[in-house]
Amino acid sequence: MVKALSFFKRKAGMPVDEFQAYWRTHHLEVVTRLAGIRRYVQSHTLAAAYRKGEPVYDGIAEVWFDDTATMHALRGTPAVAAVQADEARFIDHATMGLIITEEHVPRDEEVPAGAVKSIGFIRRKPGMTVEAFQRHWREVHGPLGLPVPGVRRYVQSHTRLSAYERGGAPAWDGVASLWCAGGPHLRATTASAEWARVNSDNGNFIAAGPIPSILTT
Repeated sequence: MVKALSFFKRKAGMPVDEFQAYWRTHHLEVVTRLAGIRRYVQSHTLAAAYRKGEPVYDGIAEVWFDDTATMHALRGTPAVAAVQADEARFIDHATMGLIITEEHVPRDEEVPAGAVKSIGFIRRKPGMTVEAFQRHWREVHGPLGLPVPGVRRYVQSHTRLSAYERGGAPAWDGVASLWCAGGPHLRATTASAEWARVNSDNGNFIAAGPIPSILTT
């Protein structure tokens, strides 16, 4: 199973609520006509996140296929052309990016209603090979996150190695998604000693500086 993960900003001048409503209704119908889709998830940036200014992205879309051959078979089809034409109605294409990923799921518990999904966009440490980065994230960093209180689900989306062939430089080396209860529960999670221990490992494999992230539902 492979996952196509896209991230984007809304069309200039479009209100957030209008963008989210269009994405959730009309665009949903266009995307789900694509042959071979196994799963489709929209993650909408929380309205509260805009109180501090514009987030890095207004949301991400995740689409699962059995394999890359199924995904590539869609190229040039009328169904894909319809999706791209509809994107222009509500997405700023200059902000849009796409990575093809494989999932690693260190934690997979039932997610309660009203849970918040935190999505972080990751670049590896300069000089670190992609293989070493993915191995550290999966085998060292992943287990560190298991004891963090309040986290119900944790998914690592690793950019496929094929994206780096012939000097390829994907927008992100991976995306980390964590689900936990919102409000004070989320604050308790990020204030915990276990969370601090996870953050202290970031410098061992992630590029220095803040990790761009969004809170979604």
